[in-house]
Amino acid sequence: MPRPRRTPAPVIRITHWIGALSMLAMIGSGWQIYNASPILPFSFPSWMTLGGWLAGGIAWHFAAMWTLMGAGCVYLAHGVVSGHFRRDLRPQGARAIGRDMGLALRFRLSHAPGRYNAVQRLLYTGVLIVAALTVASGLSIWKPVQLGWLTWLFGGYDIARRIHFTMMALIVGFLIVHVVLALLVPSTLVGMVFGRRPAPQDPETVR
Repeated sequence: MPRPRRTPAPVIRITHWIGALSMLAMIGSGWQIYNASPILPFSFPSWMTLGGWLAGGIAWHFAAMWTLMGAGCVYLAHGVVSGHFRRDLRPQGARAIGRDMGLALRFRLSHAPGRYNAVQRLLYTGVLIVAALTVASGLSIWKPVQLGWLTWLFGGYDIARRIHFTMMALIVGFLIVHVVLALLVPSTLVGMVFGRRPAPQDPETVR
């Protein structure tokens, strides 16, 4: 019988799904808030939004924000203490990133469960930075008077709002790529949902 591969720790799986659901709620409610005062010449259709109206969107946004921040703090603490960030997510050099990016574009990038290739490391590290900027810019437009220094760092309320929208768009893009890759390499999804999984004989290759 094949021995199981190393899979994400329970704390990573739990915070991952709490964070995913919270992020979906924040995106939908954020689009509801955006529709009340669009900064671009379009609005999101009502079926894509959450809250029904501005006050409802704000209520959902803040509720999901605290849930997301709680799960994020637990994840960050575990990542630092357990060495997960240093061992699994520390970005590799430009040569490794270029090599794996080329393989990914040709749909020949292999994936071994429990191991992160250079592209995954780059994406996950990047989305953590984007998430931090999203939180900071969100706080600056939530409390522009009390946190005036933070709003000032972002260049003022209007610019901070545009930065917040841009970071949200990047997160949506990451989620789309993340879901597509999970469907192409389903063993990663199985491991994130159920935990331990049998070890394949060879690394899977996305083709």
